[in-house]
Amino acid sequence: MGNSLNPTVNGDSKTQTAGAAAAHPAANNAAAASFAGLTAKLDYLSPADIEQVRLAYRFADEAHLGQMRNSGEPYITHPIAVAAQCAEWKLDAQALMAALLHDALEDCGVTKAELIERFDAPVAELVDGLTKLDKLQFNTREENQAESFRKMLLAMARDVRVILIKLADRSHNMRTLSDMPRSKWGRIASETLEIYAPIAHRLGLNQTYRELQDLSFQHLRPWRYAILSKAVAKARNRRRDLIQKVHKELEASFAAAGMPVRIAGREKTLYSIYKKMDLKHLSFAQVTDIYGFRVLVPTITDCYTALGLLHQLYKPVPGKFKDHIAIAKVNGYQSLHTTLVGPSGVNVEFQMRTEAMHVVAESGVAAHWLYKVNGAQDPSNDRLGTKWLQSLLDIQNETRDAAEFWDHVKVDLFPDAVYVFTPKSRIMALPRGATVVDFAYAIHSNIGDRTMAARINGEQVPLRTELKNGDVVEVVTAPVSTPNPAWLGFVRTGRARSKIRHHLKTLAHVESQELGEKLLVQALRAEGIDNVTHDDPTYDGVWEKLLRFTGNKTRQELLTDIGLGKRIANIVAKRLVHLLMEKGTRPDALLLTRERFTNHDSSTLRAITLDGSENASVQFASCCRPIPGDAILGYLGRGEGLVVHRDECQVAKKLQYKDSERFIGVEWSDEPVRPFETEVVVTVTNGKGVLAKVAASLASAEADIVHIDMGQEGQHDATDLRFIIAIRDHNHLEGVLRALARTSFVLRASRKSAASTF
Repeated sequence: MGNSLNPTVNGDSKTQTAGAAAAHPAANNAAAASFAGLTAKLDYLSPADIEQVRLAYRFADEAHLGQMRNSGEPYITHPIAVAAQCAEWKLDAQALMAALLHDALEDCGVTKAELIERFDAPVAELVDGLTKLDKLQFNTREENQAESFRKMLLAMARDVRVILIKLADRSHNMRTLSDMPRSKWGRIASETLEIYAPIAHRLGLNQTYRELQDLSFQHLRPWRYAILSKAVAKARNRRRDLIQKVHKELEASFAAAGMPVRIAGREKTLYSIYKKMDLKHLSFAQVTDIYGFRVLVPTITDCYTALGLLHQLYKPVPGKFKDHIAIAKVNGYQSLHTTLVGPSGVNVEFQMRTEAMHVVAESGVAAHWLYKVNGAQDPSNDRLGTKWLQSLLDIQNETRDAAEFWDHVKVDLFPDAVYVFTPKSRIMALPRGATVVDFAYAIHSNIGDRTMAARINGEQVPLRTELKNGDVVEVVTAPVSTPNPAWLGFVRTGRARSKIRHHLKTLAHVESQELGEKLLVQALRAEGIDNVTHDDPTYDGVWEKLLRFTGNKTRQELLTDIGLGKRIANIVAKRLVHLLMEKGTRPDALLLTRERFTNHDSSTLRAITLDGSENASVQFASCCRPIPGDAILGYLGRGEGLVVHRDECQVAKKLQYKDSERFIGVEWSDEPVRPFETEVVVTVTNGKGVLAKVAASLASAEADIVHIDMGQEGQHDATDLRFIIAIRDHNHLEGVLRALARTSFVLRASRKSAASTF
């Protein structure tokens, strides 16, 4: 195999530019040697698969011919290194081929169609999932980056090999980052630390996770890295005798018990030491768990037996025992952890696990190829990150914006987790800080959407309550319950956040469409046209022409745009009337006269009626906070839907001056269905218990307090207390103000004027 490839490599190297070949002969030889090293790692593949990998290598070598890395080596050495890492994980031939070809689409002008023709669709799909979106234009680098990650993560959700190749690619880039200009270190290392390392951890790739963290730390904080590296090396020398003594005592103890074990040392990474020192404000001397031991045993029962033997040998540190076998971590990690007081009073951490657990702990999802102890349908495979990968597709279904998608996903990349129970004792793992609503959506989106109340450990709790390890959580649902926009302020998981936003967007879309239909009907009546129904086949051609004029795809989309204020109903109506007249339909003279008369008379007979049930399609302006009984007007903000202002509002008057065509008539319903918020200013004399008395007066007048602003005037004799309260209408407000005026300490109570600011 190696002999058949060498002539090709040497021949290709000769066709490079003379300068490149002369300047880097050793590098060209290294390329051939590197591939020879790769073939030595492919012994687990069949001869046919190895031949396919060889063809991919040749194609990649030709595609990258003449390209050099910053180190001066031929570019092909990078794909070979990435493929070598994938071979360490025992990935299949398709993944190795994609690893060799992963930069061909991006850097060499090779097309996806060409890859499909040469290597079949699965390999081309893997390569495409790894390719950045250079062909699309984005406003900012951040947006470009977010879109690239979205594409990568979605490809990864469909095929986990994509992220394994990507992590191998990033690992090699980080190992050779010192060859890059120093000005790029910060951005690349930060990106690796904030994005790729957490993904590696979330998928259980512990070895890769640790390496990426340390390499990022080395390039972000080179001085601190060097200092800490020297300190660890000194500590290692000082404690060599101690480590050897513990090792011998462990071997003797397990030999006496007749238990076969494999004992390995474990050293904390420099980055984790640095983070611990930084977060807990410790000196290096105060970090006591730099060194530890892993005890690998044959069976799960042996893990617990080994724990007992260790606790007989050394005294355990209280509160430092964790059972990650009974309750595995989110990424599938399993081990028993205990910290013991070793010789000379030094704390030493021990981890007990089986060989199979060790493979999963180090390689995570890659263990699927490395150590196939379970069948493909084994439910324990869910622990290897597959449930999280599937959730990425769920989030994508509700989130089309790349930056928003990435915000959702980043939330789930934090390694800390809490473990809670359903009433039927099923264990659920959620990110630390997750709430009852996150729990509900983790069970099922329908449960989350209909959540009404919750109990933790049998006690009623608010929905925003954060969950703790061991909580038994019960969710109470109701068919009429719907997601509350306020939930977005406290939910922790990307799944919950995307489901809530999707529901609210759908709701707003439907309501905006209904509002748009009302506005268009009203505008058409003003033009003398009535009853233009979309289901009448007579008007099909008219609607098609109108949609071409507006640029909308469907009638529903056009009505939604009108309801959101993106299109003016009057302009659309005039165009529609023109099209109808072309077909012979004439305005009704009687209707036209009546509508013009009522408009001239400024009557509100045709105004939109508001009762408070409009939800997302109608907003009540916070600058003036109108309530039933106020004279009001409506403004169709661009993309905001209908915004209702008080007639005397200064903000509305400025908008009328600039955008008069966007104002429409609105009026209050005779029976509003909910309270409305308004602002009152209460001037009080300073004294003990004043706020309590004012709040009691508001409560007795049946006004709910939404917000209080105390101001900064506590040192003066009098203070203005500013309240936002929920009331029924103008009459209710008058009663509230009278109740406040009768309260002792209150000098004056009034509603905030529409001309002032809060």
